[in-house]
Amino acid sequence: VTPEWTRVGENVGRGGSVEALHAAFMASSSHRANVVGDYNRVGIGVVVDGNGTIWVTFNFLKGAGITGAVSVSNVDNGGYLVATAAGGVMSYCGAEFQGGIDHIQLAQQVVGIAATPSGDGYWMVARDGGIFSFGDAAFQGSTGGMRLAQPIVGMAATPSGRGYWLVASDGGIFAFGDAVFYGSTGGMKLAQPVVGMASTPSGRGYWLVASDGGIFAFGDAGFYGSTGGIRLAQPITSMAATDSGRGYWFVAKDGGVFAFGDAAFYGSTATMGLSQPVVGMATAPGGSGYRVVAGDSSVYSFGNTKAASGAGC
Repeated sequence: VTPEWTRVGENVGRGGSVEALHAAFMASSSHRANVVGDYNRVGIGVVVDGNGTIWVTFNFLKGAGITGAVSVSNVDNGGYLVATAAGGVMSYCGAEFQGGIDHIQLAQQVVGIAATPSGDGYWMVARDGGIFSFGDAAFQGSTGGMRLAQPIVGMAATPSGRGYWLVASDGGIFAFGDAVFYGSTGGMKLAQPVVGMASTPSGRGYWLVASDGGIFAFGDAGFYGSTGGIRLAQPITSMAATDSGRGYWFVAKDGGVFAFGDAAFYGSTATMGLSQPVVGMATAPGGSGYRVVAGDSSVYSFGNTKAASGAGC
């Protein structure tokens, strides 16, 4: 509970079907008031007992305004995490919520999130390179106390989960834990700023992508193509690599997706007329799909985004 919480409500019920529960809630003036009330967050718990009865709890909350999403990270169980600029974290489809920082005053806004290999933790990174660790994500260092030439724009975790890289908009790379420095564009004159990065499956290399779709490959990361010479309708905002490491996707501000190497095209939001620009992208478990997130926290899934076990959504 924080001082920003100004209203709370709760609906609890049981029934034989989802439709029956919904009808019961809407038929009760007090329960309906919660459903259509002035809240901006909701938590839902559902249990089905041995007799098939559905037990549900809805907790409603009016808190501080939810700032826009900035990044998305998939976890191996088929779930995914969305981070907001204020440091809030939203977990979906079985991903575990381990905490957020939207209740504290940040020096700089959050720009990225990366899950640990176990899915039981994650890191968030701010524009100044400050790192916030949750669950089994260990703090390995940050640039929070350094004077950076350019702000941090993203991060990537090593396959072991014992390290991570931070990338700045000039392509400067900062490696922590067991993350190895393989090179950067920090000393180059770039046509457009770097907006994201992705690591190879081995952890012995990484790609950087600029807003014009220019690609910079380091270590064992191969070059499979770019949009650096193409006139784009909207700038690139993020990238993701295939599970094999022999391909990658870019996503543009309008949700247009560009596939290279063994990355297959599964669809995009380019023709949907989104109300907010796309800001992040993540490879789905198994590599047969991807998710993109818009600034209003809407997530769009393409291809097979479930885990091998069938879990997720």
